[in-house]
Amino acid sequence: MAAPELIWDLGTAYDFFVSLEVLHFPSRYGVRGVWAAGMRSRLPNADREFLEESIGSMFFGVPLYWVYKLPPPKDSATAIRALEKTEPARRIVDLYYHPSEEPNGWDKTLMAVLEGGEYTDEDIDTLRALGKGKGEKIARKDIEKMLSWWAQPQEFGERLLKALQAYYEVFFAEEERRIYPALQDALSEAQELASKMTVGELVEELSQGVSFVGDKLDMTSLILAPSFWSSPLIYFGGFSKDETLILYGGRPEDASLIPGEAVPDSLLRALKALSDPTRLKIMYYLSTESLTPTQLSHRLRLRAPTVVHHLQNLRVAGLVQVNISEGKERSYGARVGAVFATCEALRRYLDLAPEQESIAE
Repeated sequence: MAAPELIWDLGTAYDFFVSLEVLHFPSRYGVRGVWAAGMRSRLPNADREFLEESIGSMFFGVPLYWVYKLPPPKDSATAIRALEKTEPARRIVDLYYHPSEEPNGWDKTLMAVLEGGEYTDEDIDTLRALGKGKGEKIARKDIEKMLSWWAQPQEFGERLLKALQAYYEVFFAEEERRIYPALQDALSEAQELASKMTVGELVEELSQGVSFVGDKLDMTSLILAPSFWSSPLIYFGGFSKDETLILYGGRPEDASLIPGEAVPDSLLRALKALSDPTRLKIMYYLSTESLTPTQLSHRLRLRAPTVVHHLQNLRVAGLVQVNISEGKERSYGARVGAVFATCEALRRYLDLAPEQESIAE
């Protein structure tokens, strides 16, 4: 199997949408919920409520394909201009619908609702069943919320553009200037690593622990783009069987997502993850062998969903490696080097603390 051609991409428009997802699902990214709520509160009430109902519904995420196809410089202003030129009723399709070579039941249902302007109980049941088939338990109310917008594409498109314009003005225009130099550095560092590693090794390094097993990287082209806001997680978007994009974490280890925060995010997440006794037990088991959530649940005598929750915390902290293979349950292993790196980062931080801040006595 030949290695895929690497294609590099750069643009703050990715983070424009990623940041919205982080602010609506802060716990997934190890971000303080109070701070995220404070950022959302900057928006006018109508725009905030719309984004919480749409972006916050889990079904309107990061439109990777749409952003990738934007012209340079692929910043948030470029994204907004592209939406302004798009008919309002087409915006939901262009951003959040990328047809596969063989449209599945989910795609067909969405397009039928869009064209018919309404949805039925059968549509809801179909999507819930499709989600269950993939191991996802989706609440009926969440599917209804999503389908209600697909049935009203004109209103969705108008309100989306207005909300994104407001978000850009009250927050992201300034944030964009802060993160762009870090994204440039992250891209340059990744390109340098690519000259020394195989594609599999490169992806595992950039993702801080995601290993694709088997033919998951069997494609013609692999597009790699850095994201400040998603770090250390990745977004994996298969555009076709031959072309895939991975949006990888590009935030420096000594940087914080919250502007002005002195404690580096990576250090804070790791210390929080390691402070829990159950997660310490998980790290103990994973330090000697890779295990699936089911195997861990048996050893810990805990329900599998509880184990998955702990693994997600460890993954966000960059302390575990996840092995992904087609048709199999994911397995996890400890990133022992990351534990040692956390200890070293803590030492460096404590050594620098007196210089960074004054302590009242």
